[in-house]
Amino acid sequence: MVDSTLAQWLVPLSPVSMSLLTDAGDLAIERNLKEFLPVLLVALSAASLPRIFAPLRQVPYTLLLLVVGLGLALVEVRLIDLSPGMILLIFLPPILFEAAWKMKWPDLWRELVPSSLFAIGSVPVSIVGIGWALHHWMQVSWTTALLTGACLAATDSASVLGVFREVGAGKRLTTLLEGESLFNDGAAVVAFSVLLEQAIDPQPIDLSTTLLQFLLVSAIGLGVGCAIGTAVALLTQRYDLGWVEQSLSLVTAYGAYLLSEDLGGSGVIAVVAAGLVIGNLSLVSGTCPQKRPTMIEFWEFVIFLVNSIVFLLLGDQVLFPYFLEHIDTSLVAIAAVLASRAVAIFGFSAISGLVTRNPIPWATQTVLWWVGLRGSVAIALALSLPDIIGDRQQIISNSFGVVLFTLLVQGLTTKPLLDALNLLEDEQIHTDYLELLAQRSALNQVLTHLQQSDRQAIVSPQEHQRELDAVKAKLEQVNETLRNLQTTHPQIEAFMRQQHQAKLLEIESAAYSAFVQEGWIKKAPPLVVPQALQPPEFNSGS
Repeated sequence: MVDSTLAQWLVPLSPVSMSLLTDAGDLAIERNLKEFLPVLLVALSAASLPRIFAPLRQVPYTLLLLVVGLGLALVEVRLIDLSPGMILLIFLPPILFEAAWKMKWPDLWRELVPSSLFAIGSVPVSIVGIGWALHHWMQVSWTTALLTGACLAATDSASVLGVFREVGAGKRLTTLLEGESLFNDGAAVVAFSVLLEQAIDPQPIDLSTTLLQFLLVSAIGLGVGCAIGTAVALLTQRYDLGWVEQSLSLVTAYGAYLLSEDLGGSGVIAVVAAGLVIGNLSLVSGTCPQKRPTMIEFWEFVIFLVNSIVFLLLGDQVLFPYFLEHIDTSLVAIAAVLASRAVAIFGFSAISGLVTRNPIPWATQTVLWWVGLRGSVAIALALSLPDIIGDRQQIISNSFGVVLFTLLVQGLTTKPLLDALNLLEDEQIHTDYLELLAQRSALNQVLTHLQQSDRQAIVSPQEHQRELDAVKAKLEQVNETLRNLQTTHPQIEAFMRQQHQAKLLEIESAAYSAFVQEGWIKKAPPLVVPQALQPPEFNSGS
């Protein structure tokens, strides 16, 4: 009797009925999670290859992900299928927020005119140039041609900026590229949205109405982003809440985007504005905004994860027969991207030089032209096209071809180009000098430890003296190398002075912030380190 009763209870049980997820919505979430985990596993595995195989370390990991995704497409393995709206919502906000958050406002302000011209002006130049080339030379419809141009109008500086920092590219060159990428994303996405809406529901275009609508959408996005950014900055900079700051920054990236879109504004502009405010606003008077190392590490991980997935998805979403079928249009798109980029960079550089009286050298312009890579934003826009767009696969294939070319050819030749144009600063010299300073500090600590009287009781006097002599000899060798570097590279002195002054300013600001956070003072006094560090002639009675 007991056995039959137990059997009646066990028979209806199945793997699904035994699951705690019984609601249809819960099961859908479980299914999506099972689809996402293989994507994450493959993306992280591919991105880890350069760490395992040394020859791959010179290859951008985003390129490896594209190749892996294309390999999966060749064997017709589709990892995940996201709706167009979800692609933009998932990938765009963190990419835009991180770029804006790490931008230093003083650096951006100095190059605001050329960066804005490159970012905003290059969008219509790219759209029209790419669209005209595809339509005129390949007889592609204007709708498809312009949408392709809109997808490829967004530049991606992430990969090339990593190369810049590694090899020591000039600060102005780096700032120009960062500033362009920051504003370019917003302009490109807005232009893409307008063209996509026109492709789905064609309407007569009224230029004045369109411009007014653009200004209104931008104003709403700017207002939402600044308001949310200020509120988050108030919480995270007045109070030492490291984990909360990381969580709030991620919520801000998505929340600013969604709220602005709900209010009829530009979610992209809102995210950029919020990131700039949080990264550059100090609500503690007299202090400098501090970027915590934990926040930097957190957002490096987020961007690594997002880029890993989005580049893998591009290769995975490409239908290889369509890619081969449209290889001719991809080649035309590549040529048009390079040509339109040249028109924008060299043309707007001339305008910027006339306006600011601070011309951009031709060598710098040449690098800016060549490093206009296309990447994650262009990919996200292409994948976000709805199926109602008849030539969707052609646009994705062309975007894949251009991104593959920019990463494989332009990305891998950036360092040789910088070297050929003599635009590399002495970054390696600075690194070597700092490593020697670290060695000297460590050896001094070891020497102090050995010189303590009670150390001699641990080893024999002869062994103790041998250790002392060895450490002193190595310390003298390090000091001699430091002196030689200072003699052969006088610019090291200015570099170290800059690092030293920045550290002093950071210490003073952190001390004031701690007093304000503890409630001991309501506001910080004016910074005194900048005045104290001025040359004597500036502190004299004048």
